[in-house]
Amino acid sequence: EVQLAESGGGLVHPGESLRLSCAASGFTFSIYHMSWIRQAPGKGLESVAGIDSGGKITSYADSVKGRFTISRDNAKNTLYLQMNSLKLEDTALYYCVLGSQITDYRGQGTQVTVSS
Repeated sequence: EVQLAESGGGLVHPGESLRLSCAASGFTFSIYHMSWIRQAPGKGLESVAGIDSGGKITSYADSVKGRFTISRDNAKNTLYLQMNSLKLEDTALYYCVLGSQITDYRGQGTQVTVSS
């Protein structure tokens, strides 16, 4: 059974950092493109970042470019999202996605709240 378990969310102030993790199981993690998406209160799903199977090619939404870094450890079957310089508008439920599309399989999510 495919499982994606996100963790690392929390409540932070603007300018602070968080590191999200996604523990994957039930599939061959190392051969799949992985992504992070988010859903802010009252809004639709938004692609945040993606990474290829080998961890060499990454992509980011313009809104997070330069502040967020996606990475993966294929030996640990884990996906990461390092989020620096967090802004109020980064408040959202963050999901780990198996694939590159918003509609692909995702975990239950971890809440990130940025509040002053």
